[in-house]
Amino acid sequence: MLDTLIYWDRQATLALNRLHTAASDHFWLMMSDLWIWVPFYIILIYLILHRLGWKRGLILVASVVICFALSDKISTAVKFAIGRLRPCYTTWMLDGGLHTPEFRGGFYGFFSSHASNAFMLFACIVTGLRADKTRTHRDVAALGFTWAALVAFSRIMMGKHYLGDILVGTVFGLLLGWSLGLAARWAMKKFIKQESPSPSGSRVSP
Repeated sequence: MLDTLIYWDRQATLALNRLHTAASDHFWLMMSDLWIWVPFYIILIYLILHRLGWKRGLILVASVVICFALSDKISTAVKFAIGRLRPCYTTWMLDGGLHTPEFRGGFYGFFSSHASNAFMLFACIVTGLRADKTRTHRDVAALGFTWAALVAFSRIMMGKHYLGDILVGTVFGLLLGWSLGLAARWAMKKFIKQESPSPSGSRVSP
């Protein structure tokens, strides 16, 4: 059973990886490079503080930071515990035509930290933002989860992860982000008095 799953995971990864073009390689490299997105993260912090007010916003930002730390530590520990080589270091995949625009990174790939971190980020943010019941936050969810899906898919296009690595990382990230987002909402309700909107539309602590 496990051998069958591994076989189809490899085949599905190769099929998706073959969708690359010379032009798309630049796009997937950009999506895969998390440092490029630092300005995006700064905008997210501003958005959180603007919608929740600085006190509740800081609780949510702290929850996101804790999520990142947990996601990175746990995914790294699992990688070394499982010891599954990345596709770009696997002869079977390379002989099958795997496209590998980059070879940076460790040897082991199960499960994907990129997928976990990306989906964790917006699961935590969207769950935490629901403390503000004056909005639906669908705009943040739509943008965020589209971005997370592209980041996760880029790892297949880079030849760095199997589809299974991405799926497990996605599920783990969603569960972790949702859990810490709920914890942030509990902390807001427990320790922060309800903030009221200012005349300009931002939220001000009483």
